[in-house]
Amino acid sequence: QVQLVESGGGLVQPGGSLRLSCAASGIIFSFNIMGWYCQAPGNERELVATITSGGSTNYLDSAKGRFTISRDNAKKMVYLQMNALKPEDTAVYYCNLRTMDVLGISRNYWGQGTQVTVSS
Repeated sequence: QVQLVESGGGLVQPGGSLRLSCAASGIIFSFNIMGWYCQAPGNERELVATITSGGSTNYLDSAKGRFTISRDNAKKMVYLQMNALKPEDTAVYYCNLRTMDVLGISRNYWGQGTQVTVSS
């Protein structure tokens, strides 16, 4: 069974930076996509960035040029470097893992989230 644990959130000033980390445990199949989602109060959970096991990335338009997603397969970690943070980035950020096993069965896993607050 896979578990995801996020860390690195906190309170930062506008224009500041944070680095979120997500530690995975359990067996993770070779083909997978890891990502970060955000959810502000009253809003739907929204995809921020994803990275495949092959290293391909995609980003929410508002995150492009400011956020960078990366992964370390040996450490079973995924990161989100957030720069030039804006108040509208304030949300709970969730780590996500999507996997496909050898039978073609896909599964979806979520962490508990870490709070990011951008305020002066």
